[in-house]
Amino acid sequence: MTTSIRRPQVCILGSAEPGSAAYTLAGEAGALLAQLGITVVSGCGSPATRVAAERSIEAGGLVLSIVPPDEMPDASWPATVVIPCGMGDARNLLMALAGDACIVIGGRAGTISEVCLAWLHKRPLLPLVGCGGWSNELPTHPPDERQNSPMLPWGSIAELESQLRSLGLVRT
Repeated sequence: MTTSIRRPQVCILGSAEPGSAAYTLAGEAGALLAQLGITVVSGCGSPATRVAAERSIEAGGLVLSIVPPDEMPDASWPATVVIPCGMGDARNLLMALAGDACIVIGGRAGTISEVCLAWLHKRPLLPLVGCGGWSNELPTHPPDERQNSPMLPWGSIAELESQLRSLGLVRT
């Protein structure tokens, strides 16, 4: 009998600028995921998603980065595994599907498209609230009325850990 060794995977979606509370929490979220043995999936394209990846690696975690171009990024790219998909913005579907859940931090139009795709494919969404940005509105304004997936807001690292545990993503 073979035991699965696949680690849970959580996508980090969104954007937040350095110096903001959301940016700080993105980094802390990356470190937390590593400490919990959860693989981070991050495009690493925005400051928030990049700092989450960097902090995860610093904490000994694994980071899968799905990048839009068809070329490998340079060796300093903050990831342990890189997939250059060559699909441009269409890679947002891969981001939405690559996680057992999706953490949403702030966000702009690209984040909205990833969130809608995750919603359509029934991935749990964990939006950061209390720090402004688009993710702050997500719990009260979901993509549509279907209630496709759990919406689990968080405003602190302790709340994020609790939400991840409620989804069964933390192995004891």
